[in-house]
Amino acid sequence: MIRNERNNGSPQKRPSPSSSHVNWSPLSSPVKTSRHIMDSLVNLRGDDDVIQTPIAPALNFASNVVVEEKFSSQLMALGELEFRKAFLVLSYIGSERLEEVTTADKIRRLKDLAMDKFEEEVWVSLGRQYVTPADRRKSLEWESGKTYEYHCHVSENGSCRFKGPYVDKTSRTHLQRVLGDDNVLIVKFASVSDGKSSGDNDCFAEYSKIAKRGILVGLRCYRFFDVLLRCRLNKKKSDNSFSIKVWHEKSHKEVMLQQTFQNKSATFETSLLAQKVFNGGKKARKKDPTSSSVRCLFVRFESDASVDDGKDYVLSGKTIQEARRVFMHVHTLSNIAKYMARFSLILSTTMKLEVDLADVNVDTIEDIQCQDKDGNSVCNKDGEPCIHTDGTGYISEDLALKCPKNVFEGSIVNGDNVEGKFSGMNSTESDHRVPPLLIQFRLFNNGSAVKGTLLVNKKLPPRTIEIRPSMIKVKSDPNLSNICTRNTLEVVATSNQPKKTSLSRNMIALLSHGGVPDDFFMGILKNAIEESHGVFSNKRAALKVSHHRGGMDDVSAMILSGIPLDESYLQHRMSIMLNEERKGLLGGKLPITESYYLMGTVDPSGVLESDEVCIILDNGQISGKVLVYRQPGVHFGDIHVLNARYVESLEEFVGHAKYAIFFPCKGPRSLADEMAGGDFDGDMYFVSRNPQLLNYFRVSEPWMGNSSTFGVSSKGPSELSDGELEDELFKLFLRTRFRPSYATSLAANNWLAIMDQFLTLEDSNSCEKALLKKNLLRLIDLYYEALDAPKTGKEKFGSSLALMLAFLKIAEKSGLNYVSSTGRT
Repeated sequence: MIRNERNNGSPQKRPSPSSSHVNWSPLSSPVKTSRHIMDSLVNLRGDDDVIQTPIAPALNFASNVVVEEKFSSQLMALGELEFRKAFLVLSYIGSERLEEVTTADKIRRLKDLAMDKFEEEVWVSLGRQYVTPADRRKSLEWESGKTYEYHCHVSENGSCRFKGPYVDKTSRTHLQRVLGDDNVLIVKFASVSDGKSSGDNDCFAEYSKIAKRGILVGLRCYRFFDVLLRCRLNKKKSDNSFSIKVWHEKSHKEVMLQQTFQNKSATFETSLLAQKVFNGGKKARKKDPTSSSVRCLFVRFESDASVDDGKDYVLSGKTIQEARRVFMHVHTLSNIAKYMARFSLILSTTMKLEVDLADVNVDTIEDIQCQDKDGNSVCNKDGEPCIHTDGTGYISEDLALKCPKNVFEGSIVNGDNVEGKFSGMNSTESDHRVPPLLIQFRLFNNGSAVKGTLLVNKKLPPRTIEIRPSMIKVKSDPNLSNICTRNTLEVVATSNQPKKTSLSRNMIALLSHGGVPDDFFMGILKNAIEESHGVFSNKRAALKVSHHRGGMDDVSAMILSGIPLDESYLQHRMSIMLNEERKGLLGGKLPITESYYLMGTVDPSGVLESDEVCIILDNGQISGKVLVYRQPGVHFGDIHVLNARYVESLEEFVGHAKYAIFFPCKGPRSLADEMAGGDFDGDMYFVSRNPQLLNYFRVSEPWMGNSSTFGVSSKGPSELSDGELEDELFKLFLRTRFRPSYATSLAANNWLAIMDQFLTLEDSNSCEKALLKKNLLRLIDLYYEALDAPKTGKEKFGSSLALMLAFLKIAEKSGLNYVSSTGRT
């Protein structure tokens, strides 16, 4: 391996990949051109080698002489443009070769135009000829300072199409702040059209080669760096969930759980169902073959663009592993799954808190362990100590005052989210503010990565943060103490004023099991429908429906500003709002009064008993019985009834800060853990004071987690070579992207199906009902284990097939013979 030891702070130069008599464009075939470039960059030992470092001018390894090569004049001209302008040109030529559609002179003539004028000129001369109008990136916010995203769509044959830049109204990620928006490329690989999901597929071989050799964007080279997984547990049911029939031995026939499956002799791998599960559904693939919640992120390592000459760049001269250590010492983790999961912390959409961490005391305090009545520490079934304080620490008031209120997913709700604007607040303004009570955060400090929540603590000395071991997800490597890392404190969310909330399908099923009658839910549904009927004619009804949606629409503001209800645009917005409201009702989202979602933490005073909580709302602390639940709980005991009490000493810690639920730090088990294995790293808890719910509902015994039934791979990242590590990481991406696990959605959907049957069975069928309940509990254990698998690295339910087989056994033991299509849930 030849290595360039020079590091002058400017982007490393790549060798020119073309010969002196042939002009070429990386747009024609990125796979071929990448091979050409990288073969000249590094003396490859074989196809499995991963290119690790940017190299100095190209060498002919046979003769060890520098080869004189040059780029096409069009690429050279493109390299003189600001990157977003250059990318826009590449985006607007689609799959065409740059050299065949324009000249260097034409490119240079556009160089000094303002971005809006530049876009218009490039669209007229190139865009409207080679791409569809939907791909046009016309914007009025080019100079707004907002985030830009750059996309690359890779087809099955390895060819690339660039799309963007997209103006993103959300905040930046830590990765984007450190490298810059233009140095991060979001890469989306197309699904396989032949339905194959084997790692031996030629398509995946091409994808792997691209990961090793990088993607050329003009005169820049981007390399595989991280994986972005955007998923929602309760996503809209589409091709990602499926249904089965179970062979019922007693009746000698198939019985339906949800929709249609093949007969008993059909194998899972060869069935049409398997193709649908593993490939994401034909309908979605026809619409956009690159559509997926899993995307690769490539980052720039090298550049031959003249616009990059002489500019400092944080990854200059670094290998991929060295580049990752700029963010955290992720190599210290125990397995590849954790490596990928924890490194993705830099992809959280956050707001940077303008704090110099060199002047902040970051102290580690012990977690509070659970104890039995004799004062002995309690361990879980895996032998690990149980703790009450999982994921929560403290922050001094002066630092908390630097954080704005009403932050959600890194942005100020209904505020100005341009980066850095809030940091201009002066100290006088801070003195009159009340800080957020809780801050959900990410802390990257000297190679460590910390996540969780920080509770404002007026008793702490200034400029102090206290974290706990349970919050430290990546530890610093003491052998790398001299390596410079990018330290920062990032805010994900704050504890905000709760909006109107709704029940969910899971909650309705659990509440129904706990004794809440059907009439209660039907009454809510009837009232919601009646209110929606008056939206177009009654201001109060329109405002109420808008309020139910949490102010996510501009309807309320328009009505309150005096716009009449019959105004055409307002009618249009209200029709959209009403459709969404009705969709929610169909999905079980029933609006309920005196209920809230609050961020959870632990009582710092130690006053609360094991069945007590403290809740702070608009008017301070509340008292009385409350019903508490955490999504996505499906166990009968995941809904608790607790005593809310006033804790006077709590004000000494939090002052007048509001909006949170405090759990006790006493008892043999954390109350949060009893609710679907919750913790305090930002989890939101449903809290209800609704008198009817409290009157009807009867609690069940809480969920008790079983010990793990499957381990993790023993070989850690530090035991792999750099090449082997990159191979394993990209293989993990390919498995996640093309053979995703639908274990959680499968378990959740079929839990609902069996729960529906369980609730509709008559009490006279006590034996069958007891058997159903027993097997429901087993399915719940499988569901919770599948939920934690991505974080723990446990692979038992890494594929839908494993959970499918386990579920089939449960279903058959239940003697299923009917699932209601119009049941209670």
